[in-house]
Amino acid sequence: MTTAYEDVPFSELLHHPAATARRLDAVRALRLRRRDASDLALIRADQLAQDSTVVDFTARLLAALVRTENTAALRQALPDALPWSVFLPEDDVEAMLGELVDTARGAAALENLAPIALLLTQWRHSAEIYADPTLHAALTREPDGDLGPALSPETRAPSEPQTR
Repeated sequence: MTTAYEDVPFSELLHHPAATARRLDAVRALRLRRRDASDLALIRADQLAQDSTVVDFTARLLAALVRTENTAALRQALPDALPWSVFLPEDDVEAMLGELVDTARGAAALENLAPIALLLTQWRHSAEIYADPTLHAALTREPDGDLGPALSPETRAPSEPQTR
């Protein structure tokens, strides 16, 4: 295989399914571009199984490093794996590593990487806040004065927009 994936229009899969699927002999996956929805990925089942094996191994290795209290190795490697982590305070790095290990193990067991991606996105946003002193100050300062009582949804004025 020469490249990780190739972009193809979703319609190509619909109009030429066999020829499109054969393209997986040359690439790891196909990214199926759609106009009005999120793109899809087409991947061979054996490639998906290999990816799952690697994720499971990585999660178990990460958990073992933490369990054996070899966090020094993890901390040393973290800026290479997640360059934005350098903006997190030490306590947050510890918290992130613990959450990452637990989440990776659970996600590998479920064969669902979405929780890991969500966790990394959340921590990245935290790092973005720490990296911007103005934003950090705005989000962490105490409010000026009393903000008044919180109204229950039943007592909210009809003209106030409903938020979720």
